[in-house]
Amino acid sequence: MPKKQDPLAENLLADENIDLTDEPKAVGDASTSDVEQSAVHAHIGGVKSITQKESRFRGKLPKIRGKKPIVIATSVIIALLMLITLPGFFVVSAFTSVGKSASALSESFKAQDFVAVNKNIDQLNNDLVSLDASMNFYVWTKVLPVVGSYYTDAKSLIVAGREGLGAAEILIPAIEPYADILGFNGVRPTDGSEGAQTAEERIDFIVNSLPAIIPKLDEVGPKLKNAREAVAEINPSRYPEKFGGKNVRKPMSDIIELIKTSATIVTDGKPLLEAMPYILGMEEERTYLIVFQNDKELRPTGGFMTGYSLMKVKKGKMEPVTSDDIYNLDKRYKAHIEAPKPFRDHIKQPYSANSNWRLRDMNWSPDFKEAMDLFLTEAKTAKLRDVDGVIAVDTNFLVSVLEITGQIGVPEQGNFSAEIDKRCDCPQVIYELESYADVEKAIVWDPNTGKIVFGEIVDNRKAILGPLVNSVVSNALAQPKEKVPSLFNAFLSNVQQKHIMFYMFDDKTQKAVEAFNIAGRIRETEGDYLTIVDANLGGRKSNLYVTQEVEDKISVSGDKIRHELVITYKNPQKHDGWLNSVLPNYMRVYVPKGSKLIDGSGVIGDIETAEDLGKAVFQGFFELRPEGVVKVNLTYEVPKKGEGYRYLIQQQPGKLPGHYSIKFGGQTEEFQLMADRELRFK
Repeated sequence: MPKKQDPLAENLLADENIDLTDEPKAVGDASTSDVEQSAVHAHIGGVKSITQKESRFRGKLPKIRGKKPIVIATSVIIALLMLITLPGFFVVSAFTSVGKSASALSESFKAQDFVAVNKNIDQLNNDLVSLDASMNFYVWTKVLPVVGSYYTDAKSLIVAGREGLGAAEILIPAIEPYADILGFNGVRPTDGSEGAQTAEERIDFIVNSLPAIIPKLDEVGPKLKNAREAVAEINPSRYPEKFGGKNVRKPMSDIIELIKTSATIVTDGKPLLEAMPYILGMEEERTYLIVFQNDKELRPTGGFMTGYSLMKVKKGKMEPVTSDDIYNLDKRYKAHIEAPKPFRDHIKQPYSANSNWRLRDMNWSPDFKEAMDLFLTEAKTAKLRDVDGVIAVDTNFLVSVLEITGQIGVPEQGNFSAEIDKRCDCPQVIYELESYADVEKAIVWDPNTGKIVFGEIVDNRKAILGPLVNSVVSNALAQPKEKVPSLFNAFLSNVQQKHIMFYMFDDKTQKAVEAFNIAGRIRETEGDYLTIVDANLGGRKSNLYVTQEVEDKISVSGDKIRHELVITYKNPQKHDGWLNSVLPNYMRVYVPKGSKLIDGSGVIGDIETAEDLGKAVFQGFFELRPEGVVKVNLTYEVPKKGEGYRYLIQQQPGKLPGHYSIKFGGQTEEFQLMADRELRFK
């Protein structure tokens, strides 16, 4: 029977990983040398000595192996967790306070409460200071993968917020004298503004006050620029959609876009404000050509040019001169330039009888200035001349104004509103406009005599479009002061989304509208680029219903950037034989010059390649039926430029917002494209 070992000895032996019995192995054992056996005896002797003479120190013996490393590791982990989570509670609390303050500030702006705006600016500033202090504890995490990017993003948002508030602290006192004019509550009416009760009077007062406001933009601009740069590298797609039941990604995206937009409005808007006296004829009367584009029949610059007006502006007061139908202008024009091939191929009348270009189709270039240069040059021969600029508007502008003013009446034409008409599931004003503008037969004029040789013209557009636009503008300018902010926001939104575009013949003023990106130009960029330009070549109004979804998977290989672009067109409505019918769509995709098409499908025939406006163009024709879907697939490569990745996506004027999903590596950006947007990926 083996002797019973002392428990402590067993523990020690176990700790040393030595397998011993009560007797040493015999001398000469093949598996144990003499030296090894001597070492074993010595070890056992030592153990016995400990167990017999120093048992009082049992609890103090260090253990080299066994449970202690686990205990130490567990203690370290717990300590680290406490080190991180305890201050983390303060960070979460600070973030929550910032969120509440930001929401309160937004609500006070919406409520037009000037006192609350100032109070909430102070509160948000204090909360940002607290958050910044809480975040300082985590400075060591910025060197860690993944976690470090979250720390950097948080600090960037704090910097952007404080810079933005710094700008507000300069700008708010500057606009305070005009706060009452803009519709804010809680402020005493400005001296000299008490009598300015209508929108037109208030606009005139503000324009005359611009010299006092513009210098403040020089102080505000750098701060907003810093804020924009601070958030430029933040990628919201690496954050979860929700955390703890609360939205995370979307509010972050909204804040970033708000900062970018605010910076753009202020920094790029200064030249425009300086040009406003010229535009509004404060020193000399101006005459503008107002071109009405029907975005329900989409064309490259925003819609089919269905009518036009001449309007004079003097000291901010607008006076309509005349209006007419585009077909009547075309009737006076002698067509002599061959039309682009898509017109000759897909619009049988009038181009099968005469292939020369008509004025009404000359907005073929997606660059508004380029298109209007051609149109005006040719329109001069039809006695349309002596204007200082061109302003294009579409139906969205009319609807947005009617939503604020309510129903308006047009003499001898009836009432018009933004209420939804069940006959088309669209605003009533749209239904009536399309009813008036409907021409059942194609019109062909003899280019030599100017006489109609095919079809007949229904001269309803002349009777309604000009008076309607004039009535909408007059009603808007006559609105009480309470509606001025809503009208201002509607105008700004329409300008940003290209439902209103400007082309000014004065070089300085044109540079100002281009800097503010309201000139409808195809822009230059150092990075990647995309704009999808569609043209309805069928005369029906299917673009009232057609939606677009864009998915772009981007990968980098060496000096090439590869795109797998899928453009999905949908028409969810039924065929009605009038507004909604088969859409003959000519699509052009503008990408950086030097791009190479690898593969393409989804159009009738092959995808063609071309160059235009300093870009490569992939183009083709397809037909989209009611309740139908068309998918266009393009795989192409773009030359890589510089470090990092920037991607400018431009919105086509007049087009409904499309859903975009841009995937770059493991990063994804999803958004509704309502205006030009630049993305940055790491």
